[in-house]
Amino acid sequence: MREPWVVGVSGASGTPYAAAVVRGLLDAGEPVDLIVSRAARLTVLDETGRPFRDAHWAEDLAAWLGREVATADLRHWPAGDLAAGPSSGSYPVRGMVVVPASTAACAGIAIGLSKDLLQRAAEVNLKERRRVVVVPRETPVTRSHLEHLIALHDAGAVVLPASPGFYGAGAAASAAQLVDFVAGKVLDALDVPHTLFKRWAGKLNADRT
Repeated sequence: MREPWVVGVSGASGTPYAAAVVRGLLDAGEPVDLIVSRAARLTVLDETGRPFRDAHWAEDLAAWLGREVATADLRHWPAGDLAAGPSSGSYPVRGMVVVPASTAACAGIAIGLSKDLLQRAAEVNLKERRRVVVVPRETPVTRSHLEHLIALHDAGAVVLPASPGFYGAGAAASAAQLVDFVAGKVLDALDVPHTLFKRWAGKLNADRT
């Protein structure tokens, strides 16, 4: 039985994190179900210059990821399709990642708003006690943001801020290396193997090549 990871992309800045997570899952041979919110489509267009259209999602996703996806175990669900597979707890999935997670998405998931498929799918995975990783990027945060993140934590989600470490590549790390660090931490939270960053080995000034 196919059991994909659901990847939800919300409208927060940080679409490179989403692309890196999807690439990492596909590289590990994991099936992926993708949900891109309406707001996220605007952010993808702004941050990459590329559209994301339901009717041409495979073509647009390939351009976004920088690789072909025709042979990948990948399925796309429109964010407005509340009858889609991931809207039901009986639809088999391993869990879900919301990356990046806007404050609006975090709030909607935390209170069970289910205003679109992304929020509904995340709520379903929480109620089914599956693994859910939420990657907030906004900074600074208000008290209400923190309260929603605490509610998600208490509901069983892993709250994993987009906060890259520098020990993997050093102070001269490129933007791509910092993005991969966060994506790697997401994959760690899912127990999916990867080589996206060099792990700390307990040695200062270690070779980072």
